[in-house]
Amino acid sequence: MNLTQAFNSKTTSGKNLPDIRPGQTIKIHQKIKDGAKTRIQIFEGIVIARKHGTGPNATITVRKISNGIGVERIFPLYMPNVEKFEVIRTSKVRQAKLYYLRGKSARETRRKTKLIETKAPVQ
Repeated sequence: MNLTQAFNSKTTSGKNLPDIRPGQTIKIHQKIKDGAKTRIQIFEGIVIARKHGTGPNATITVRKISNGIGVERIFPLYMPNVEKFEVIRTSKVRQAKLYYLRGKSARETRRKTKLIETKAPVQ
């Protein structure tokens, strides 16, 4: 086993991730350092893309509307600052990348995605 494979197995072995797919609304608990203190900040939004497979380079793009402005963040799945991922609800979508939601309002977004089931947050 070479160094790259050893690093990849070490990085991915510690985290227990839910099955995150485009169309899901998720909460991401991230550690933020404010001076000497650390706190947990929650970012809740809809997953519009998942890229780079399932390895340590895997990322998800999450979009939310904050005060009428769309905010997107890219989260590496195996980032050490991320405490946990919570799947809030799952929607049925017909595409792998939901970039078309960028041009839609919140109401149109709800109309485009059909709710399949509501899951209780897993602790």
